[in-house]
Amino acid sequence: MSTRILIVEDEEPLTLLLRYNLEAEGFEVDAVARGDEADLRLREQVPDLVLLDWMVPGLSGIELCRRIRARRETERLPVIMLTARGEEGDRVRGLATGADDYIVKPFSVPELLARVRALLRRAKPAHVAHLLVAGDIELDRVSHRVRREGRELHLGPTEFKLLEFLMQSPGRVFSREQLLDGVWGHDVYIDERTVDVHIGRLRKAINRPRSPDPIRTVRGSGYSFDEMFAGAA
Repeated sequence: MSTRILIVEDEEPLTLLLRYNLEAEGFEVDAVARGDEADLRLREQVPDLVLLDWMVPGLSGIELCRRIRARRETERLPVIMLTARGEEGDRVRGLATGADDYIVKPFSVPELLARVRALLRRAKPAHVAHLLVAGDIELDRVSHRVRREGRELHLGPTEFKLLEFLMQSPGRVFSREQLLDGVWGHDVYIDERTVDVHIGRLRKAINRPRSPDPIRTVRGSGYSFDEMFAGAA
């Protein structure tokens, strides 16, 4: 069964952006623009995760989150609050109401996807594959081990997270800024060239002489995990 995500957001361009990227990651997506519509939808069918805007019409995100936590069927439903309110008091209020995570607009889509996967891993581990396989590379998210052609590779923690992030979306090109947000986090301020250093370390760790390099450099754009390598038998 695919993982179902409900988007509760009244900004149509943002809803379309989120739907496109979530579906590209293999999630099944439903979307409503009003809080009262979302309340009815949740009574009909419970998704695996909710992306909830604070300021939706009909019923506020805060009140909807309270109702979600008050019902037995949804009391453990993962909720990520989306909002333009970045003040500490608002974040505290959102989390105190029952949101599991809180992300401020404008946000990085790769960071949001990373948070969705992390929350699903904690709440519904069966919905997130613990083993990523691409070509002759296997990455085990539980044991934090990587093997190529059956041989264990030794990666540092940052290189592991970088490889995991790239392997989740074969063929997709990520800019250095997107990789910084997705791997290091949105609130970490480091030079973008740090990405180049860790890509170099990752390549050194996973590639042997004459073995194909799965990491593709896209000049002027960034890096991707080669979809041709990922599809190789």
